[in-house]
Amino acid sequence: MLKLTKKADYGLIALKHLAVKGSAASAKEIADCYHIPLPLLAKVLQKMGKSGFVRSEHGTHGGYRLARCASEINTLEVIRAIDGPIILTSCFTNHGDCGQAEHCTVKEPLRKVHEGILQLLQSISVEDLSRDEPATPGDPGGLLTAASILPAYTN
Repeated sequence: MLKLTKKADYGLIALKHLAVKGSAASAKEIADCYHIPLPLLAKVLQKMGKSGFVRSEHGTHGGYRLARCASEINTLEVIRAIDGPIILTSCFTNHGDCGQAEHCTVKEPLRKVHEGILQLLQSISVEDLSRDEPATPGDPGGLLTAASILPAYTN
């Protein structure tokens, strides 16, 4: 099952919070707002700082702030920075030795699904996550859905 880790989820929540707020926020403020464990969020924010998504500011009005414009940060790069590569199945890795490789009938369709998921994640920015209004009719979250993007990759 393809599933975001809590760390990636918390990282995206923090980035959305910073984008919506438009100013610095402390790790404690974000943790309290979303009921996230502060020690875990602090580690995630530190990792996102090293990856260039946020920067820390000291002082009275200090905290974390987006290091880049929210429209320039996509969910794929955030997830990869926190969790590492996204792997749908082991056939797509360098070590993807499988006893079924010669007879496999799903490797190519799964590769297309994998590419569709990566493309979808890359197409969604932190700014997109921060919008409250739908981006397209019939899309209540304001985001493309897997159902809307994957058919193009499975035909």
